[in-house]
Amino acid sequence: MASFRDLTPGTWTIDTAHSQVGFVARHLMIAKVRGHFSSFSGTISVPENPLDATVTASIDLASVTTGDPKRDEHLRTADFFDAEQYPTMSFVSTGVKDEGGELTLFGDLTIRDVTRPVELQLEFEGVSKDPWGGTRAAFSATADVSRKDWGLEWNVPLESGGFLVGDKVKLELEIEAVKS
Repeated sequence: MASFRDLTPGTWTIDTAHSQVGFVARHLMIAKVRGHFSSFSGTISVPENPLDATVTASIDLASVTTGDPKRDEHLRTADFFDAEQYPTMSFVSTGVKDEGGELTLFGDLTIRDVTRPVELQLEFEGVSKDPWGGTRAAFSATADVSRKDWGLEWNVPLESGGFLVGDKVKLELEIEAVKS
């Protein structure tokens, strides 16, 4: 079993070809819609104690993809991300906690110039050498957030009660990073 302490010191760069930054939101109160961002970047700086690691990431909001071009365009408008005025979403970590192997990554998530703290449940998947002489590490992370915390409040009330788009959004990250 991989231990977070196996993460060696240095700078790790997110390999976007082998990573995904995604989300899940409720639609019509009954279904789930999944989406992801196709353009993002980030680094993980690991000192001697991996629990003191820092993470920074930037996500291009115009790269949102849900499988429906009309919905994607709507998400880019001022009703949601307002990607023209606020082109990026950013994450800066503020700490890592390990409680008996249960990892939590704390950080500040900024969307539309609004910064709020988030807690990501983090899984360290391990470290491996690749066939090209590099070293890679993998992580999975999830968090449940309220989109309204960032001013993403657009919605339509349903005749049957509830709303078209759920408030709670699940963030889902699959990250592979390569050591520089």
